[in-house]
Amino acid sequence: MLTVNELAIKGQAPAHVVRYYVRIGLIQPVGQQENGYRLFAEQDATRLRFIRMAKQLGFTLNEIRQITGHADKGESPCDDVRNIIQHRIEENRVKIEQMMKLQTRMEQALAQWEHMPDGVPDGESVCHLIESVGESEDIGTPGKN
Repeated sequence: MLTVNELAIKGQAPAHVVRYYVRIGLIQPVGQQENGYRLFAEQDATRLRFIRMAKQLGFTLNEIRQITGHADKGESPCDDVRNIIQHRIEENRVKIEQMMKLQTRMEQALAQWEHMPDGVPDGESVCHLIESVGESEDIGTPGKN
């Protein structure tokens, strides 16, 4: 049996993370000492390392709960794992494309601003640098608002 601190050391995670995972139900104590300390099985260190590996792959805690739920029932979670990762890859590609477009807009704006003088707000303008970009781009285009 392991205490929270012992589990944290074996599972290579901070103790507060172990406590959080217990609170949200990802790890369940198997017992409790008279002094109130929760006790965990050795397998919980393996579960803790699994959770941390899954997080490093981009799985959310809810997805990890779904995966471990299948495993706890003796069902293979691998189909879910593949589907979740495939979906996440597609989401990431869209985000990367949006970030590349944003990077290009930012670089173009900075180049445009290089020789523009500083302005003072005058009631009609807050910052003419940003406003000059708004004049030259289609603000209504999706992803540019």
